[in-house]
Amino acid sequence: MEKLIIRGGRALYGKVNISGMKNSALPIIFGTIAAADVCELSNLPDVSDIALSIDTLRVLGAKVRFTGTDTVLIDTRDVGKKAPPMEYVSKMRGSTYLIGAMLGRFGEAKLGMPGGCNFGVRPIDQHIRGFEALGAEVSYEADGNFTFRAPEGGLVGNQIYMNIVSVGATINIMLAAIFAKGVTTIENAAREPHIVDMANFLNACGADITGAGTSMIRIRGIEKLHGCQYQIAPDMIEAGTYMTAVAATGGKVTVQNIIPRHMEAVTAKLRDIGVSVDVSDDSITVTSDRKYRGTEIKTNPYPGFPTDMHPQFSALLCLANGVSKISEGIYNGRFQYVKELEKMGAKIDVLENDAHITGVRALRGANVKACDLRAGACLVIAGLAADSVTTVTGLEYIDRGYQDLLEKLRSLGADIQRVKA
Repeated sequence: MEKLIIRGGRALYGKVNISGMKNSALPIIFGTIAAADVCELSNLPDVSDIALSIDTLRVLGAKVRFTGTDTVLIDTRDVGKKAPPMEYVSKMRGSTYLIGAMLGRFGEAKLGMPGGCNFGVRPIDQHIRGFEALGAEVSYEADGNFTFRAPEGGLVGNQIYMNIVSVGATINIMLAAIFAKGVTTIENAAREPHIVDMANFLNACGADITGAGTSMIRIRGIEKLHGCQYQIAPDMIEAGTYMTAVAATGGKVTVQNIIPRHMEAVTAKLRDIGVSVDVSDDSITVTSDRKYRGTEIKTNPYPGFPTDMHPQFSALLCLANGVSKISEGIYNGRFQYVKELEKMGAKIDVLENDAHITGVRALRGANVKACDLRAGACLVIAGLAADSVTTVTGLEYIDRGYQDLLEKLRSLGADIQRVKA
């Protein structure tokens, strides 16, 4: 067990490079199963979720070899259709993508209930509805696995309307529908950049997918995919986390290797509270004097304000002038981190899915614990902005989604250490 020790109160200055997007890399890694060939993926983030997904592929029979620090060759020709061990599935929400990939390729998939960060109910009913619409039968077995089976003639394309905009279900249905006979249409589809990244990868492997990035996606079924070379898109949430950190601590930081269009909701909200944001072709510079005002935020599916940036902005708004309101429109139970911020002197009142944050003059250091990935980022930002020393535990959550967090923050002037607890 390890912990971060943060001596706050230091402004951040410099440049930081953003790694590949975890939320793209996970489904793309599992999507290589559908390719049944050799794929070369680059700009892969070095985080624990990615390491776990690669270990899962190896257990299923894939051959994996790193050819660089962020480049990997994945050969899934020998992957079988057995169920992955629960010890892997239970640690990662993204393991659900195995269902679509294996159902499409083999006509059958088995998977236990996926794990991941615990911030409210995260059912897979939208996934199941999509698979059933393609003709699959779903059952729950005595061994704890869900079993998905295509009919004897294979999956058949269909028109699928998503009752709720779901990133995971949209990706999973795309994966299964690649080999379905005819055309599959997903209406009310998720529009996130990682949906587009996933569709671009599959098309590079020979799929026929159009409309990704809009609310209607069409997949024309094909018989076979092939391998490809593909570069993962930069991580918009990692970029937003560093943008929020410099806004909270003060200073001037250029966030590099990004797609600014993906950051528009975060950029607009920072400008709204009085933080300077300059946008270039592939970078954004944030300048802050720590004098900013409160605001109202409601998380929504892309292109709305991302739910994965909600906790980081909570830390920022603790120091804003006035009262702010954050409404969580995606997940219930995402305010579990609030009690940790309150240990640092934050004034936050939570009622159901709304948080009212009254700005304070300063946060004080405290011993706090991350309860999920983005909550961990929130506490790091609060620690960087606090007046004294903050200790953050629960680093296994932070490690799931942030590559070289310590080194990147130190390069910007932060006083942060990682030590054994």
